[in-house]
Amino acid sequence: MFDKKIIRIIKQPIKRSELKKIAEERYGDLVKAVVDIKKEIMAIGGELHSDEEAVLLEEGSEQNHLWGINIYPDLERDNWIEFDSIINIRPAYGNNSRFVEDEKIREKIKEIVNKLIID
Repeated sequence: MFDKKIIRIIKQPIKRSELKKIAEERYGDLVKAVVDIKKEIMAIGGELHSDEEAVLLEEGSEQNHLWGINIYPDLERDNWIEFDSIINIRPAYGNNSRFVEDEKIREKIKEIVNKLIID
């Protein structure tokens, strides 16, 4: 079982410096995140995307709106999101790989992440 206390649901903007601190505490250079593209929120700080996904589902998010990503806070915004997570494998929703295949969904994720993480 995972520790829900370490997972934060981000609804209001946080500073990039705060994200860097979370990265250092967990993986060093990245933060795993799950973005709810309907509610325009994200969960961060978990060890696994599936842990963050579970927290968002408990909070009322719908599975088909959740996408796992990795954020590298030290990189430029154009390159800081990696659209890779096992939770993204959803053939029933037209996504057959770990990568977020739909460009519109990737753009929506970028928009949400860039709104919720400020410099």
